[in-house]
Formats: sequence, structure tokens, C-alpha cells
Amino acid sequence: MKKYIYSAVAALTLAMGFMSCGDDFLDTKYYKGVDAEGSITNAELATTALTGVYSNLYTRYFAGNYATSIGDIPTDLAYWNTKTGHWDGIYQYSFQTTDTYLSYIWEYGYKIVDNAARVIDAATDLYEDATDDDKEVLDVDIAEAYALRAYANLILVNVFGHQVKVNGTDYSSQPGVVISEKPIPAFSQVERSTVGQVYDFIVSDLNKSIEHFNAAGGDRGDANYFTVASVKGLQARVNLYLENWAVAASKAQEAIDEAGAPALAYTASAYKALYNGGASNTESIFYLDINANQNWSANSCGTLWTTYSFSPSPKLLSLYADTDVRTSIMDFDNTSTETVPVYAGGKFSHYSSGNPAYATNYLVNVPEMYLIIAESKLKSGDAGAARTALLNVAKRNTAITSVDDLPQTDSELYAFIKDERARELFQEGLRLYDLRRWGGTAQVVAYNAPSVAFRYANYDISKLVFPIPEDEINAGFGVAQTEGWEGNLPE
Repeated sequence: MKKYIYSAVAALTLAMGFMSCGDDFLDTKYYKGVDAEGSITNAELATTALTGVYSNLYTRYFAGNYATSIGDIPTDLAYWNTKTGHWDGIYQYSFQTTDTYLSYIWEYGYKIVDNAARVIDAATDLYEDATDDDKEVLDVDIAEAYALRAYANLILVNVFGHQVKVNGTDYSSQPGVVISEKPIPAFSQVERSTVGQVYDFIVSDLNKSIEHFNAAGGDRGDANYFTVASVKGLQARVNLYLENWAVAASKAQEAIDEAGAPALAYTASAYKALYNGGASNTESIFYLDINANQNWSANSCGTLWTTYSFSPSPKLLSLYADTDVRTSIMDFDNTSTETVPVYAGGKFSHYSSGNPAYATNYLVNVPEMYLIIAESKLKSGDAGAARTALLNVAKRNTAITSVDDLPQTDSELYAFIKDERARELFQEGLRLYDLRRWGGTAQVVAYNAPSVAFRYANYDISKLVFPIPEDEINAGFGVAQTEGWEGNLPE
């Protein structure tokens, strides 16, 4: 498979071209105000346009910060020391329909969704008359565009819609988000589909992504772009949320195999070395190309988890045994105190430079796949297979060396898997959706460090649905607000 990579400069230039003018539901331009439909005239331009879609994914307004951080900040794993006002509304559940973070997640999610649709349409139109070499390029472009659209829609529906399944109860009929299968013309009237319809659309896009990778004979072989392994990883995550246990386990194993079953880190030094930056995390199968030369500086995740007041909660810290190698990144700044903790970055530490702003976001990772297999196998009644998969991650605690060291009853094993997802996936933006899909009550808004204390200890977080941004509602293009969203906040 030929490898073709466009420079960061091109990516950032295209990102500027995707900015919305704010006068229609979705931006219809892809570069310098030129309509995408009339501008993608060959395979090279299709790839260039796709680079612009990646830029919108990469930005701090979406996966580069906001769409990732929202999965951790309002949960039991985060602690706010009150010294800055960043994310405090989300953390304390005092957000309104004008919340900036929610507005940007919505806006940039739809930039990705709509412009990915334009790449798919244009590349498909070019395909019949293309050379064999160009067909290979176009198939990869289309495969990645489907994956980008699926990823963005998964974020959008999980943030602005109800969790699709909550401990066996189906909420697929609840209002979701707007589906954009084809590019939506400017000024069009639109409406929200159901959560279930959006999930069906996501599943379909991921299946089509794999079909086009297969047609191309592979992917780029670069984890900064969607690959077969990372798309299968997304398939596993989506099916976990859908409680399709057998499919989730199968896709997770396929993702691991496609990635070459990379060895996991089981020593403190090896684990810490995963977070030197970029490709240093050999366990990651899809990550953003954030580095010393291109990063979001003060707006980075690394800054959020250091000088912008957020750190692991006392509850999370209490879940790690002293023998757990993951404690090697649980460092605090020299200005930190027990009552006003200042974190050193954790997974965003960027140990090679010591500057957390340079740290990348690892979005789809092999350890998550093992945890998906473990949970899915347990829910399917195969506790033995669940322990076998779980051991791959759980033995980061060096006191755990065999399946015999794992809980032996189903209820205790499930509780352990939930805690293991907290220990392993912290700062990967998945905790909120875990808490919602598991049901029951949750603890949110930690305070009074170093004590394990929460302002709300019995919150039914499965009911949480973030509001559609006010600007979108007021624009008059047909998007309706979620009724009663305020009544589902903790009291």
C-alpha cells in the first residue's frame, strides 16, 4: 500500500478553509470559499480535502481537546482545584445552552461530518474513470472519510443524545443528532434523527470504511490516520455501547490482531515511556499528530491537566495499588499541595520534553480492546474468557500475575472490570459514557482533597444529556432542543 502524507502546514491551512461563516446549518466550503463539490476534480485533490477534514478532527475544538476532555471532566475521575475557570461549568454541572465547549463540539463535529460527506461523494464520482493507482488512493480516501464521519457522529450523539443502551434498557428512540448522509445544502431545514438511527448510521459508515480499505488492499500504515485496526477498534467500541457483546468482542480481537498484538508495558519505566510523545505509545492504534511544532499551547489537553486546574480525583488515586506501574505517571507539580493539587500531566506529560502542551491524544488504543473483550465475554456468560482478556491489562499491577489473582465471582469480576477501565482509560475521554451506560448512581463533582468526597454521590448520570447549543436552536434551521435536559442535572 503506497504511503502518502501531507504536511502539517497543509493540514493547518486546510483547517482555516473549513471555518464556518455561521450563515447556514453546515459549512459548504472546503478551501478559501470554494465549493467542495466543484473543486475535487482528481484523486490528489480528494486527499487534500480529506486532510482538511482531519484538521477539524485534530483541532482543540474537537478531538484535540474539547470532544475528548468532556468525557473525563464531569466524572468521578477528575478533580478541579478551583484556581482557574476553565471547564468549571461542565465540571460543576452549571453549564447553560450558551456553553462555549458544547458550542465548539457541535460546530466542529458537523464540520467533520459534512465535509467528510463531500469527500465521499466527490471521490465516488471520480472512481469509475480513474486509473488503477488513483482508485487505490480514492478507496483509502473514502475509507478514511467514512471513519472520520463515524467518529464525529459517535461523539455528537453521545454528547447531545441519550446513551443508546443503559444496562440492558434501550433508549434508541430518544432524540439524537442530525444525520448528514449527503452534503446538506446551505440554508436547508434539518431535523434530529433518533439515537438508534444515528448508531445505525455509524455502524454502516464503519462497515463501508472497512470495505474500501479492503478494496484498496490496505491502509496508509500510519496511526495518525484511520487504519483498518483503528476502524475495527471503533467498531468494537460502538458495539460495546450497543451491548452487542459478541460483535464487540470479535471486533476488538480483530483490532488487536490487525495492529500486530503489540506488547503492553508492565514495568514502571516502560509504561512511563509510552508518554514521551507521538509514536512513543506503541499500544496506540490511532492518535493525533500533536508535537512540539504543532500543538494547542495554552489550549492543549496537557495544559488542562496541569496549570488549568484539573488532576486525577482522590477516588481515582485510591484505585491504584502501590504495585501498579500506572502510578509512574501520577506525578504532581512542585507547587502542588494536598488541598490544592496541581497535576504534572499524566498521559499528557510529554516526558521527552517536559512540556505537556506538546503531548498528543491517543484516541484508540489496544488496552481498551482487551477491556472490551473482558466485559463482553463476562456479559455473554464466559467469565473464564473474560479473565484471560482482562489479565493483559490488569497485570500492570505487578501483584497480579495470573487469572487466579482476579475476582472469581461474576459480580466481583464485573466490579473489577469497571474499576480497571477507570485505572486504564483515564484521560482518554471514555469515562462519562461508561458511567452512563452502566446505569445506577454515580459520584460527581469531587471536592475537599485529599478526602474522597463528592457534592453529588447518588446522581443518575444515565439521564444526562447536554443541551443543543443555543445558537443552533436560534438559527432556525429546524434543530430542536432536548426537552427537559435541565431537569436531569444533579441536585
